[in-house]
Amino acid sequence: MTKKYGVGKMIYQETKKTIETDRLLLRLFKEEDAETVSMMCNNYNLYKSTLTLPYPYTLDCALSWIATHEQNFEENKRYEFAITDKSSGQLYGAISISNQQPFRNGELGYWVAEEHWGNGYGTEAAKAVIEFVFNEKNYHRVYARFLKSNPASGKIMVKCGMEYEGIQKDHVFKNDSFEDVVLYGIINKNEGQEEG
Repeated sequence: MTKKYGVGKMIYQETKKTIETDRLLLRLFKEEDAETVSMMCNNYNLYKSTLTLPYPYTLDCALSWIATHEQNFEENKRYEFAITDKSSGQLYGAISISNQQPFRNGELGYWVAEEHWGNGYGTEAAKAVIEFVFNEKNYHRVYARFLKSNPASGKIMVKCGMEYEGIQKDHVFKNDSFEDVVLYGIINKNEGQEEG
């Protein structure tokens, strides 16, 4: 099934649980990804820019996190994807979205390994996942939050068409201080419209 989104296209393959974009393949993580994930995430710069990533990030952290993905997907609780290069398969990061079914919305979260920052992978993956949940999972709304100290994450949200919704003051206690969290969201404007 091919869906148009922005300048590129999003192809969702339901049987494989993959999303393809111009440059990326979003797929479920595999156990063999755990070592790479732990190396990428055991990075203080990544930790300080994310809401929930632990630090230090061990191999056991990666293995236990990856072990939940298939079941979360099957039970429509959360959709978690590895962000990989479509041609080489190289792992760049992760993107996930919760599924709050009664409210038809979900929170988008992502991280890209520091050595891949600035290449647009987060934006390309986020656009594809938003399109996926709007068209395939019947979401009405997607929202995302970022630490005020990490405006680069907010730029991804803006590039995806999300709008500023507010600030949660002193919402997170991290690194011995409270941090504001900035909230963005997007409504499915094509909801209920037939493709044609």
